[in-house]
This record gives sequence, structure tokens and C-alpha cells, in this order.
Amino acid sequence: MKRFFLIAIALCAIAAPAQAALKVFACEPEWAALAHELAGEQAEVYTATTARQDPHRVEARPSLIAKMRTADLLVCTGADLEAGWLPLLLRQAGNDRVQPGRPGHFLAAEFVHKLEIPATVDRAQGDIHAEGNPHFHTDPHRVLQVARALAERLVQLNPAQADALRTRAADFEQRWQAALTRWQQRAAPLRGVRAVSQHQDWVYLYDWTGMVEAGRLEPKPGIPASAAHLAQLQAQLAAKPARMVLRTSYQDPRPAAWLAQHAGARVVELPYTVGGSDSARDLFGLVDDTLDRLLGALQ
Repeated sequence: MKRFFLIAIALCAIAAPAQAALKVFACEPEWAALAHELAGEQAEVYTATTARQDPHRVEARPSLIAKMRTADLLVCTGADLEAGWLPLLLRQAGNDRVQPGRPGHFLAAEFVHKLEIPATVDRAQGDIHAEGNPHFHTDPHRVLQVARALAERLVQLNPAQADALRTRAADFEQRWQAALTRWQQRAAPLRGVRAVSQHQDWVYLYDWTGMVEAGRLEPKPGIPASAAHLAQLQAQLAAKPARMVLRTSYQDPRPAAWLAQHAGARVVELPYTVGGSDSARDLFGLVDDTLDRLLGALQ
């Protein structure tokens, strides 16, 4: 009888489902990669966008709504980056766990110091972000700040795995800090280098590396470059040249190519986020490849 009782207990243990992984809905690839780093097998991560998409302009597709409906944790940039599509997803999904104010609603922008916060918000100025520039993932120091906050949120949502999650977070921070030291040394030749941006994507990259923004191809944020504005930029660069014109893979290449040709600069396509190049397969590769491309343009 005792033998049958032990067998029954063993069978129940086998049949019992393993603890379900936390379902994470990440708005952008960089935060999906960070969630993978911090949670590992403790999370099932879905990425709403790819590196070839402009995160400002995403269609709230039914497939995204379905994923949002089952998510335990939403990880997005915030600072109005997803203002054109995230609120609609949240309304349509009807998932109380990831609504604003709930533990499952995580906006990275709430945990970093942001640049370019406008004194006033006027739509005539273009695609202005009232809470500041949202492209802070291009600074690895700010990525670490987000990582610390996200690690604690994961623990809050999955306290049963707190020890394992904190161990992973500590391991990530150790590896990231070591990489930061290396990246800082590599980035030294970039200090003072002047570059033109297509959009406002690289403000935090400039802040970190000490590069200088010499102008933007967009006359106003989100407004395509006009011939008159490009001519004005060309005249400005004749007096104070720039070495590079920076763009992402999803941006129109023509304005950058025109200005580079007429201003004696080099176009540098940066990966911008994880998956933006063959080398940017994770967060570490993203920074490495960004520096490789910038330093290569100096040669």
C-alpha cells in the first residue's frame, strides 16, 4: 500500500505543470533583449517591433492586441515614443495587469534622466516629446539604470524566483560594467567629432561619447528634409564641417546621401537597436557594432 502511495505522489509531481514563465510584451527590441538578459527562462518575451521599423509609427494590429491581452508585463520606452499606437493596444486588449499604474506596466523613461525636455509643447514645432527625448537606449549608462529598475520589477512580479532573478541581474551588471569600461576607452577618439543626424535619434549617443551634433536633416522632428533645409545645412557645414551623417536602416537614405556628397562627409548607417545589423544580435553587440561603424568612419 505504501508503495502505491509513493508512486501516486511521484505521478502527481510529474503531471503538475511547471511554473509558468512570465509573459513579457516588449515594445522595442532593446527592451526585449534586456528582459531576456534579466529573466532568462523565467520569461517568455514577445517583441512588438523590429529594428527595421520606426517605433514612432507602428500599426496596432490584431496580433499585437492578442499578445497584449495575455501579457503579465509590458516593457516599453515611454516618453511618448509609442503614443501613436500603445494607448490603442492597451484599450483594445483590456488586460488590467499591464494598464498604467499597475505593476505590469513598465516604462523605461521613468527611470532615466532625459534630455531635450521642451519648455513648451507646440505641435507646430513638429513631433515634440513633452517628456523629453525618448531615444536614451543609445547610451549604455542609461541602459544600466533601466536594467536595475526592470530587475526589481521582475522580482516584484515573480517573488518565488527572486533569488534566481537577482543572480541574473547581478551577472548582467557585472558583464555590462566591464563592457562599459572597454567601450569608454574605445569611444575616446570620437570626442569632439561633429556629425549630422537624420532625426533626434543620437542625442544620448552624443552625450555619452562626447560627439557634437552639427545639425539635423529634419527641419523639425518628424518632418522630412526639404531641399531648402538641406541647402541651408550645406552652407552651415561649409563653415564648420561635419565628419559624418548618421541614419538608421528604416530612414529614407536620400537626404543623408545628398548632404554627405555635397558637404564632404560620410554616411554612417548605425544599427540603432538590437537586430539592426548582423553584429547587433544582443545589447552588447549593439554597442560594439555602433562603435565599430563610428570609428571606421574616422579612418
